[in-house]
Amino acid sequence: MSKRDYYDVLGVGKSSDKDEIKKAYRKMAMKYHPDRNPDNQEAEAKFKEASEAAEVLLDEQKRSRYDQFGHAGVDGQTGSGFSDFSDLGDIFGDIFGDFFGGGSRRGRSGRSRGRPGEDMQMTLNVSFTEAAFGVEKKISINRFVSCDACHGTGGRNGSQPTTCDMCGGAGEIRRQQGFFTVATTCPKCQGSGTMISDPCHKCRGEGRVRGKSDLAIKVPAGIDSGQRLKLSGEGGSGSLGGPSGDLYVLVEIDEHEFFDREGFDVRCTVPVSFSQAALGAELEVPTLTGRVSLKIPPGTQSGKKMRLKSKGIQKLGGYGYGDQIIGIHVETPTKLTSEQREIFESLGRLDNKSSHPMAKGFFEKVKNLFQ
Repeated sequence: MSKRDYYDVLGVGKSSDKDEIKKAYRKMAMKYHPDRNPDNQEAEAKFKEASEAAEVLLDEQKRSRYDQFGHAGVDGQTGSGFSDFSDLGDIFGDIFGDFFGGGSRRGRSGRSRGRPGEDMQMTLNVSFTEAAFGVEKKISINRFVSCDACHGTGGRNGSQPTTCDMCGGAGEIRRQQGFFTVATTCPKCQGSGTMISDPCHKCRGEGRVRGKSDLAIKVPAGIDSGQRLKLSGEGGSGSLGGPSGDLYVLVEIDEHEFFDREGFDVRCTVPVSFSQAALGAELEVPTLTGRVSLKIPPGTQSGKKMRLKSKGIQKLGGYGYGDQIIGIHVETPTKLTSEQREIFESLGRLDNKSSHPMAKGFFEKVKNLFQ
């Protein structure tokens, strides 16, 4: 069976540069890699075909001979495997980075023996005012902590681990597969490269145990419900000296008796009587920092919004404050004394449309509607 044209295999043109060829090969390698297509002979064949094409087209001398003589110019010079190249990083390192975890030549010295701890998340409830001004909260969490008996080594009486005899400390087993070498995690040491020959009696060689920890969390002023705080390194302790995970704190804010929140603004509703709304009044209203005096102008309508500048919530990061928005609610009395009823009846007789502009406009529109 004749070989396909290498340019057609990779789907590139004859004028394509190395970067374009690498990009095309990477796409095919990621799609047909045998690790992603186990027991798929068709995918393996396509991967080998693409690898052979890339091997030629990424080598200037081989590509030149191929362009001049076709497959005859490079027969016998392909398929020798990536290990024959003196510098994989220049040609194939970036392509296979994803398969080898960022590089196939990390070496034993770059391997971390320990495994990282798990990230954790918890919910923290704070009051409305605590969220507005910030607060420090003390919490207790149950998490993995470093074993105090072995000081995190996993060995009894602090004894050190020994090199894994299966992988020789590399943490991985390598095997040749077609055109490349596949590295898999060592099944004996689980990738650590070491073994605990005399495990600690308390942590059983893990280097960590579950325990209760007390933490102080600083909740910043201006935080809102649903936002998260990240405490780096305060999650579960890593095993055998590995780095600790992170703790994520989800903040939930309790409801307030008077206030609602909209961004950094605070909203509340203030009830006023008919007479206060009609004649005007001066009232004391609540704010987050105490009571302040508010002037209600004569003729104030129910639903009117009044703004108190910078009486809201501190903006996250400390750059100013929001406002307090006060909604006016004119209350209708539900029970009247005989004296009040008499006064309201007299007021009703004195009412005229000019003193009720909204009512005047409304009833005129209704009249016109049914004419």
